[in-house]
Amino acid sequence: MRADRLVALVLLLRRHGRLSATVLARELEVSTRTVLRDIEALSAAGVPVYAERGRRGGFALMPGFRTELTGLTPDEGLALLVAGSQRGTQTFGLGSALASALLKVVDALPDSHPGAAPDAVERLLVDPRADLLARPTAAEEDVPDAVMAAVRRAVLDGRKLRLHYASAGQDPRWRTVDPIGLVSVHGQGYLLATTSGADRTFRLSRIVEAEELAESADRPGRVDLARAWRERSTRFREGGDQVVVLVRIDPARRAELTGTALAVRAEEAGPDGWLRLEVTFQDGRHAEWALWQLGVAAEAVSPPWLRTALHERAAGIARQYER
Repeated sequence: MRADRLVALVLLLRRHGRLSATVLARELEVSTRTVLRDIEALSAAGVPVYAERGRRGGFALMPGFRTELTGLTPDEGLALLVAGSQRGTQTFGLGSALASALLKVVDALPDSHPGAAPDAVERLLVDPRADLLARPTAAEEDVPDAVMAAVRRAVLDGRKLRLHYASAGQDPRWRTVDPIGLVSVHGQGYLLATTSGADRTFRLSRIVEAEELAESADRPGRVDLARAWRERSTRFREGGDQVVVLVRIDPARRAELTGTALAVRAEEAGPDGWLRLEVTFQDGRHAEWALWQLGVAAEAVSPPWLRTALHERAAGIARQYER
């Protein structure tokens, strides 16, 4: 770990030219005392790093110094592959590996390359934490590093995995699974696995502990993860206490409704210019929440209990603000 941090420190100085101990500590997620010890270690190893005193001082490398790196680590290479294909580096515990890999990529570029300019990365921002209306974007779930590392190793090594898993509303219990793959959806991570040949899907944030076993997983050599996820999603939508709702809706808000519902069973244009859709929701709470979000732009025509629930909620709000 320290060797990786020393390399990252050198690459930061290469990229920025001069940085204070405080900034280096923040970038490396360590204390300033640790940074000072690392600077001493680099100097002892012959890396030409020196200190500049004063208010704008800090640490810098001698001009012309370049690093000789051995290449990307396995996790760094995996992080770049994941970053190039989907939004999953944070969900799969590869955020720090991606940051380290990108530092190495930038350092390897020739000085004449536009991407090698010190401010190049500062001019690119992907997926900020809020949109233009200051609404926060979907937060990625927090999974302990040790848990994520064990799950990721078992998936990639093809080993059985022992999980201490808490299903919704239940206490955690131990189970042994054969991991198939990892999926990230809107910041939520899932482990696709089998247990005694039966498909199982586990939410990563509900895994309390994880242990990779020495025994090989019982799974096919190749997997179409996108197809497996579609099949499991279909089974999930068709199960549970689903409800079917007939809705009148302003055509301008149709996408909001269909983006929330599980499925659209029927659709036709009404004589008033609004659409009439028959849609499926996961349960009653899901249906009430979705229709409430649309306000007066939608009306639940049936079932009657949903109309009653929405009426009571609206009446309660009206009473609260009638003064």
